[in-house]
Amino acid sequence: MSKLSFELKPVEIKPRRFRQGSKYDPILDDFLEGKEGLVEVSAEGRSANYLRMQLNKRILLRGISEEVKVSVVDDVVYMEKL
Repeated sequence: MSKLSFELKPVEIKPRRFRQGSKYDPILDDFLEGKEGLVEVSAEGRSANYLRMQLNKRILLRGISEEVKVSVVDDVVYMEKL
């Protein structure tokens, strides 16, 4: 049986692979560029909870969770600046 040569290196974090863009990014970009602090968001063919989930994923990925909050009340999505 032959020996296998290998190397172990410590790392701080495991790299993640994500798409470099999303169809939900323009919603966040427009909101962040606008002056309004609270807006109602709707997207054709998307339920309120699904839209909230997708926006929250993009917010976390972009590291802006301290700036933007997304919530759903009575099947309506709201985004607010913190």
